Amino acid sequence: MTDDQRILDQPVETQAEIDEHVAKIADEFRVGFELLRRIPHPAVTLFGSARVGPDSWSYGAARQVGRKFAEAGWAVITGGGAGVMEGGNRGAQEGGGLSVGFNIELPHEQHPNPYLDIAYTFDHFYVRKVCFVRPAEGFVIFPGGFGTLDELFESLTLIQTGKVLHFPTVLVGADYWGEELEWVQRKTLAEGLISPDDLQLLHLTDDPDAAVEYVIACHDRRCAHMPSALAKRDAS
Repeated sequence: MTDDQRILDQPVETQAEIDEHVAKIADEFRVGFELLRRIPHPAVTLFGSARVGPDSWSYGAARQVGRKFAEAGWAVITGGGAGVMEGGNRGAQEGGGLSVGFNIELPHEQHPNPYLDIAYTFDHFYVRKVCFVRPAEGFVIFPGGFGTLDELFESLTLIQTGKVLHFPTVLVGADYWGEELEWVQRKTLAEGLISPDDLQLLHLTDDPDAAVEYVIACHDRRCAHMPSALAKRDAS
């Protein structure tokens, strides 16, 4: 049983147990922040499925993106596991850059991939997520499952609510993400649950090189102008 399971599934009955949980979380934040000091500026965080193999399009695209960022002098951060994460870390090392993997302890263990210069396995998802966001100057998100969707929408929420600086979030793979973006426009926007400006928080592309160029350009101009993901898709 992981620490998250203990906290969520088992009632905390004593002050000593509360103090123990809080101390463990604080210690993990301390370790995470110390690791972040070793990551040079700028850095990008890549998200995507652990369930794709090296022969998949997503793995190859992540590998290309990781390599291109590294060649441009950026550090590359992933969840440290297999699939898209491995592709991004592998590309970062091939490009001569710093490859970082922030793994997570799961009931079914997720093994770190072999392409990591800095590696750490967190016990708590929320600490890990802070460490994904804090050093990043942008997110590049590849096709993935519930975990990837969680990371996508949490990232958008942090940007939308001003908890982090407005910086680029790029979706790679129009076939995968296109219908979801159309649903967001057709339902959430049409029903007034988001504003039109919220659609401009995303950029969609099929081109790994274009994803890298977009993030770097936004960083260089501090994201003064970010075209809508839907407008970008319609123009392609």
